[in-house]
Amino acid sequence: MRDSSSRGTRRKLKAILAGGIALGLGATITLAAWNDSEYATGTFTAGTFSMEGSTNGTTYAEHPTAGTAAALVFSTGFDDISPGDVVAAPFAVRLTAATTYDATVTVASATPAPPGFVGLTYGIATVPAFANCSATPTTPTWIVAQGTPLNSVAGAVPFNLTQGTPPTTPGAAVNLCFVVTAGPTLVQGTSVTETWQLLAESV
Repeated sequence: MRDSSSRGTRRKLKAILAGGIALGLGATITLAAWNDSEYATGTFTAGTFSMEGSTNGTTYAEHPTAGTAAALVFSTGFDDISPGDVVAAPFAVRLTAATTYDATVTVASATPAPPGFVGLTYGIATVPAFANCSATPTTPTWIVAQGTPLNSVAGAVPFNLTQGTPPTTPGAAVNLCFVVTAGPTLVQGTSVTETWQLLAESV
């Protein structure tokens, strides 16, 4: 009887120990993990860039295509020009308000219509003031040499524009002077329309 009772007690003890081990393992598995996080974000906004021009030195507007080109106001005689005559027109350019970059500007193209027109040549200079533009400009810096054919921009020299300070204001204007000279091959009664492109690139 003792042996049978002793074996029963050992079985109960084993069952209790086994249960205890099982409970211990369950408690270890369900422990919560500790964690933490950091987040970072950034918002990026592109700057703005635009150039505008003026034929009177006061009122500015954008002329972004050949079809909306500003009509230059040439000096007296441009509509009755003959060999030896020289006429000039001022044009001011600047960066618009809110532009956030400086710019380099190049005379990118010169297009006569009709394309084969001969008898006129041109040059473009920067001058200190809008009123300094004439057939003989005051202290010119030639960015396209005088005597350049109407269909050429060979040797064009870039110039710089600066953004406004603060950037919510327009930049300082650069005054250009377009000078056109009639040569001996100009044919009586002919007419040509010249379109120049000023190309600004942000820097």
